[in-house]
Amino acid sequence: MRHRFLTADVFTTQRFGGNPLAVFPDARDIPEQHLLPIAREFNYSETTFVFPPADAAHTRRVRIFTPGNEIPFAGHPTVGTAHVLAAIGEVPLLAGAETKVVLEEGVGPVQVTIVADASGTPNFAQLSVAKLPEVGPRPAIATLAEVLSLDPSDFVGGEYAPEPVSCGLPWLMVPLRTRDAVRRARVNLDVWERTIKGTMGAEVMVFAMEAEGPNVDIHARVFVPGLSVPEDPATGSANACLGGYLAARTPRDNGTLRWTVEQGIEMGRPSILHVEADKEGGRITAVRVGGSTVMVSEGSMEV
Repeated sequence: MRHRFLTADVFTTQRFGGNPLAVFPDARDIPEQHLLPIAREFNYSETTFVFPPADAAHTRRVRIFTPGNEIPFAGHPTVGTAHVLAAIGEVPLLAGAETKVVLEEGVGPVQVTIVADASGTPNFAQLSVAKLPEVGPRPAIATLAEVLSLDPSDFVGGEYAPEPVSCGLPWLMVPLRTRDAVRRARVNLDVWERTIKGTMGAEVMVFAMEAEGPNVDIHARVFVPGLSVPEDPATGSANACLGGYLAARTPRDNGTLRWTVEQGIEMGRPSILHVEADKEGGRITAVRVGGSTVMVSEGSMEV
């Protein structure tokens, strides 16, 4: 039986940039045992399979697979799937306005706001996390220096010590002093396996508060050895955790904080992600991640 799929590049305005995503907009007839092999066939960071929602008040149910396994939440598949469904007419849009949809994922219902241009074509989508940031125990900088093939002096430390954060999928936030240190980071798998594998901080985001592009605040890279993704070019879930990490350290009690992040440059797939965090009375009350998506291809797969 043949099943329709579409591919898109997420968190970019240019084809062959950003993070590629494969979307099966109607996966009802795909046998369960073939979902992971299909994701491995594409070998993208993630592939999504779309089903009718369990709750009629929601838009769709989405299952997300890396080449290694199914995961409960991820940013670029959420943003990209919403864009693809809108682009093919599965989600009606208001021309020149915002349309809100709710995607059921393993983490729970995830709200996505899709912005359309005057012709009704989607040009931006932004997710709001279903789970506010939660933090875990901090690993030792000496250990991480060995894991990332860096020197301890490359780490910011202090208040900005590395810390695991989760908004439904955990990431280890690792601030580095310079963009050069971010570029030099390399995961030593042998050290990774005997030190942080299986912990809340097993998947790593390194970043520096200096960027290459204009009007960009942060330069970042993401390593995902535990999910069979050596490096990811644009990671919405990690950037959501980054928003939570930075907001918790920003001495502002109320209002919306914003950062623009560049990622994927070292991979030749430059990506731009827009991160927001709301604070009320010193508490983080919402985190959002958004960006543009470009449609790339359409086809069918024999399963």
